[in-house]
Amino acid sequence: MHARTPEQASFAASIDAFCRARTGTRAQRDALTQHGVEAHNVELYAQMAELGWLGVGIDAEYGGSGGGMSEICLFAERTAYGLAPVGGYVTTAVAAGPYAKFGTPAQKQKVLTGITQGRVEAISISEPGAGSDAAAITCRAERASGGFVVNGQKTWCSNAHIADHLLLVARTRSAGQGSRHEGLTMFCVPANTPGVEIRGIPTLNGKEVNDVYFTDCFLPEDSVVGVVDQAWPQLMSGLNSERLILAATMLGRGRRAFDDAVAYVKDRKQFGKPVGSFQALKHRIADLALELECSELLLYRVAQMADEAPEKMLPREASMAKLKATETAKRVALEGVQMMGGYGYATEFDMESHLRATVISTVYGGTSEIQRDIIGKTFGL
Repeated sequence: MHARTPEQASFAASIDAFCRARTGTRAQRDALTQHGVEAHNVELYAQMAELGWLGVGIDAEYGGSGGGMSEICLFAERTAYGLAPVGGYVTTAVAAGPYAKFGTPAQKQKVLTGITQGRVEAISISEPGAGSDAAAITCRAERASGGFVVNGQKTWCSNAHIADHLLLVARTRSAGQGSRHEGLTMFCVPANTPGVEIRGIPTLNGKEVNDVYFTDCFLPEDSVVGVVDQAWPQLMSGLNSERLILAATMLGRGRRAFDDAVAYVKDRKQFGKPVGSFQALKHRIADLALELECSELLLYRVAQMADEAPEKMLPREASMAKLKATETAKRVALEGVQMMGGYGYATEFDMESHLRATVISTVYGGTSEIQRDIIGKTFGL
């Protein structure tokens, strides 16, 4: 395990104790999530806000504690390990970055303060024809009197249905002869703005993602976050945080899946002894423990690098952390199902939910293939 400061150790211990008390049993979690359908519980999230945890990465002037990426990752990891249904935190923490860096004073006051008080934020980038290729965005925001009118569709928008605002990336002009990423702009869109329609997309993992439709949606000039036509470099400046937060969440879930599997193979007996004593399973457990340890050390090393140089882009390291943690978590859950046999597939146990939560993690936030491509490019390939 990576070394923690005394303050970080105390923070982690507090989160673990909270989760044991509030989400420690299956009955508690079922009650909070409508038996696994809801990924986010507003009341539980509000309790965390009262404890000051949701502002861990936000400056004190907005009600936060001014922590860095290491503390944000620690919160994401330990809540994921504790199976706390606070799925809104990931997109909220990621969205906070652009507002903190590029938002107007009014936007910062409204959004960042709201986050510390328990409000959820979402980011709307992907479209039916623009997933990994964000330069293909066609949702348009055209100049109108006093602002912009938005038309188009976004998809796979996590937490839009519970968010206060959508951090929208739309095309404000056609790309010139230069970069295909030119001409994109960020907007702060209140989720209840006329012309915005949010429709949930049913998935294996319950209510998480949405289609968002914009129909003649008027946004005033002060909705722009940062500089018009400069959303792409603004997005690039936040990739460290997005990839690290996703990695931390999956590290926590992977560790929980691992611990659940170990507990099962220690207790389950076949042929007169625990199945975990068989070499095939013992070696499998050893390999998974090794991969989780590597994931943790990599994640927090990169988080430390980000804290030491907040303005530095870390495309190779951040992509490595996201790739390693998500692929490892998915592997742990798959192996957990295999080791538990039919019980790993049964909803009576948590392993099947671990699988549903982790298998998609190698797709969202940049697929594993995209992460490998980015890493390769940093070597001049």
